Amino acid sequence: MTISQPWTTSPFIGEIPPVTATDDEIADALEHAALPPLLPALAYLTGDLSLLRPDLQIDPLLASALPQGGLSEDQQRAVRALALATLIRFRDGGSTPAPPPADEDLLRIMQYTVNSAATGEDMAPYLPLLVEELGVRSGDRRAPDWHRDRLAPDRTLEVVIIGAGMSGLLAAHRLQQAGIPFVIVEKDDDVGGTWLENTYPGCRVDNPNHNYSYSFAQRHDWPLHFSTQDVLLDYFRQCTDAFGVRERIRFGTEVLAASWSDETCRWTVQVRRPDGTEETLGADVVISAVGQLNRPLHPDIEGLDRFAGPAFHSARWDHDVDLTGKRVAVIGTGASAVQFAPEIAERADHLTVFQRTPPWLIPTPDYHEPVHPGLRWLYEHVPAYSEWNRFWIFWRMGDGALAGVHVDPAWNAETGSVSIENEMVKLLLTEYLRAELADRPDLFERVLPTYPPGAKRLLRDNGVWPAMLKRDDVTLVTDAISHVTETGVVTADGTEHQADVVVFGTGFQASAFLTPMTVTGVGGVDLHERWGGDATAYLGITVPDFPNFFCLYGPNTNIVINGSIIYFSECGVRYILGCLRVLLRTGHRAMAVRHDVHDAFAAAVDDANRLMSWGASDVNSWYKNANGRVTQNWPFTLLEYWQRTLAPDLGDFELVD
Repeated sequence: MTISQPWTTSPFIGEIPPVTATDDEIADALEHAALPPLLPALAYLTGDLSLLRPDLQIDPLLASALPQGGLSEDQQRAVRALALATLIRFRDGGSTPAPPPADEDLLRIMQYTVNSAATGEDMAPYLPLLVEELGVRSGDRRAPDWHRDRLAPDRTLEVVIIGAGMSGLLAAHRLQQAGIPFVIVEKDDDVGGTWLENTYPGCRVDNPNHNYSYSFAQRHDWPLHFSTQDVLLDYFRQCTDAFGVRERIRFGTEVLAASWSDETCRWTVQVRRPDGTEETLGADVVISAVGQLNRPLHPDIEGLDRFAGPAFHSARWDHDVDLTGKRVAVIGTGASAVQFAPEIAERADHLTVFQRTPPWLIPTPDYHEPVHPGLRWLYEHVPAYSEWNRFWIFWRMGDGALAGVHVDPAWNAETGSVSIENEMVKLLLTEYLRAELADRPDLFERVLPTYPPGAKRLLRDNGVWPAMLKRDDVTLVTDAISHVTETGVVTADGTEHQADVVVFGTGFQASAFLTPMTVTGVGGVDLHERWGGDATAYLGITVPDFPNFFCLYGPNTNIVINGSIIYFSECGVRYILGCLRVLLRTGHRAMAVRHDVHDAFAAAVDDANRLMSWGASDVNSWYKNANGRVTQNWPFTLLEYWQRTLAPDLGDFELVD
């Protein structure tokens, strides 16, 4: 069979070529298939719902934690045999897909995919979302269906977008589709945001490619199951050019302040240009797309300034420092450290890892693996297979997994879990660690978390992290750090751990939204003073007294185990475009969310977060701010966010003539 080379042609999915492979070639490709979405995709493709055999369904309780959705070896063989016979018939019949199924049949396929019969999940409300999200019937259904030239040709509506990362590029694309003029102000010299700035060894996404990409800009030829930083940066660069927005980006330009004028109903945005001079931009609307994970958090440890060697944060990796043969101290065992520490252990003379709180690890065998040519062939030649795989990822990492982190008030919290479902997850993850460290029970006891799964970010692992900890040239330190000297790190027991280089894997100032810029709204109110370190926004998007100011990846729009932030940004951008449509259609100059609407929403979010593992646990986490409040996470379903952001409710806003 012929496999096209990735990244050499169009950046997005094109026409699906007919199946011409031999029986043996198809059978070989199926050996590498993701099986849970395979029969649903073939039922959708052929219209043959008899393929949805009940005995070949996934176990929904094991689907998120086990390979192939927990299907047994016998089930896997049966799925492949059924798929092979179906694809041979499809090929021999001219590779002609059946017409898209009626809603009732599509719903049945979706129900089968998640085995909702076993869980009692009502999938009917998901039908319009999934039709749109997967694009199984017609292209980009989130694109605006209106244009300024038709809606209000005599009205000018200028927009400043802050940030050219994933969300900023998306906002620019949608604004351009709607005919609304905009400029993007980007402090870096290229697009990509976090995927431009984080270049540490081993940097990669922990979300499968089909989920961590725009719904309307999908690819069949991802080279890896979980893309590395360079591949994702290339994807966003290609999207920038395909969207035609690069020429609207002002690179190397940082926003210092944004101020609202009650008299003119416009924003003044103060920026610093690449040459250091300052400039003022005028705008009717400001969209902040700076995200949550853009300002590194450096630990507050006594004596850091005395350390004689290089010391840097993983988000600002110093590639001029050669770690070969060096004694390296890594402070932190969060998401970044779990990725870069195994990489640098290969060349350092000795690695000392300082752990405050051990992470829960999700076994992910293909975490570093390339996509097999056979699987890529299936994506390229079997219509809808890629899309149904995206749905499978969407569900098992999304709303289908939420039950595992919900708090059961009647559950015994002394178990270290928050519900029977959470306890099952804990047992599965515990057994994974036990197996990986079977020959090192001393390490197992030190890296086994004591908090509920989901209370902190769950990290993917394919055995690399435990293997690194077992190396003779790696030391795991669990004593608290006391201070730093010129030559090393001293722990509370008085031991000095010698180091030539210190690397901080200590995360970001996630709850310090929109810092360090100053934002002033109606009557000169300062946004940061209003928040007082406790950021809130209606739907994570809009704040009272800040008219025509919108946030993407704002407060309480982070997800823990349920989905992709790109999904949230797509929903948020549509909501913002809906607000701009209101302004153009009604002739109003500005809109600001009502205080009571915002406050009721914030209270509901807080109440719901307290009923999730990350809200119930007192473990340290970047999900919480300095006051202990969860300012980051969305505690409801992905479906609810989609429903609430379909269009703005004018009753939620105060409109300014």
